[in-house]
Amino acid sequence: MTTQRSLRSFLGLAIALLLAANTGIAQQQGGGQTPAPAGGGTPGGSSIPTPTTPSIPNTPSIPGRPTSPTIGQPQEQRFPEMQRPIFLSGKVMMDDGSAVPDNVVIERVCNGVAKPEGYANSKGHFSFQLGSNMQVFSDASVSSAADSGFGGNRGGGMPSTPGNRTFSERDLMGCEIRATLAGYRSEAVLLTGRRFMDNPDVGVIILHRMGNVEGDTISLTTALAPKDAKKAYEKGREAMKKNKLADAQKELQKAVELYPKYSIAWYNLGLVKDQQKDAAGARSAFLEAMAADPKYVNPYLPLAQIAAQEKKWQEVADTTGRLIKLNAFDFPHAYFLNSVANLNLQKLDDAEKSAREALKYDTKNRNPKLHHVLGVILAQKQKFPEAATEMKSYLQFAPNASDVEFVKKQLADIERITGTQETAGKSQ
Repeated sequence: MTTQRSLRSFLGLAIALLLAANTGIAQQQGGGQTPAPAGGGTPGGSSIPTPTTPSIPNTPSIPGRPTSPTIGQPQEQRFPEMQRPIFLSGKVMMDDGSAVPDNVVIERVCNGVAKPEGYANSKGHFSFQLGSNMQVFSDASVSSAADSGFGGNRGGGMPSTPGNRTFSERDLMGCEIRATLAGYRSEAVLLTGRRFMDNPDVGVIILHRMGNVEGDTISLTTALAPKDAKKAYEKGREAMKKNKLADAQKELQKAVELYPKYSIAWYNLGLVKDQQKDAAGARSAFLEAMAADPKYVNPYLPLAQIAAQEKKWQEVADTTGRLIKLNAFDFPHAYFLNSVANLNLQKLDDAEKSAREALKYDTKNRNPKLHHVLGVILAQKQKFPEAATEMKSYLQFAPNASDVEFVKKQLADIERITGTQETAGKSQ
């Protein structure tokens, strides 16, 4: 009887936890895959905050590379310590020769940690000062989520005044730049050895279409937009980048009035309305984007996040389920939200399946909250030893999370229940 009371008490806490999942998850996973989205972990600010990323230890020295000066060759020549601004430019191209969409993000990846640097323009060209801390307006499609998922990203989402970031040759060891676009694999350009006086042109980065992905981050309706609608859309995007939300809304509204099937314009209008704290307007715009082009994946995640904030769990489950079917590879946060939704709907098998899928894609534990959610699911399924393991993993990967004491209490409840069961088993 005591065990059952403890279990009911714990499950009550578990339900309360997941009902508040949108406030219990600390922040966008920094250093990860998606650029910091507006409002935290998602584009446009309607995000469920995503987990705090564990600090990344100092990178070990590269085997075979001397760390002391070679005889007759001063160390300064091998690893110049002079800090200078470094500018990069280049072009992104699709492997099939098709037009480059306007939501291709250029990332700098150093030892597995990705940082967004900027966007390629409509012709595929990009140019920026490396590490200038420009926070590009994030798209849900960016999973690489640097910083991503879980979101993103995933910051205010709008460009800030560029910083005066400088680099030495040593800083760029183990670094590369690449393009990110959901459903596509990017070639990479190595930055190791690059110096400030080098030619800034890094050449062409090719994006290759991934197989088994039904959805796309490129809306097929875009090519059919009339000239005036395209012009209004481009003006709206420029206003978004300058954080001029009223101007952006005006131009994007004009674009969709001129061309109601302009899916990408509807999507960006949703992002703007989300920034303006107009959840109803954002929801309506995202739904219009999906109706205009059901295989255009970008609107699905922000729509699911709005529903999660409103605790509309069936809508969250349905929307993320559709997104996963369209693209199971680039939106790990969709699995997370799907798991939380199904847990609140008491569909525990579905919740467990989604949580495990999310963990499969989150190999670097950038979203440690997944372990906590899976622990709650397993506890509800009375798989207490496994639940305890997941809770301990969460505490290991997120030792400074705001809910650490609450999770420790849950873990203690699980271990107490497990101990009571073991004692009862031995006495029989």
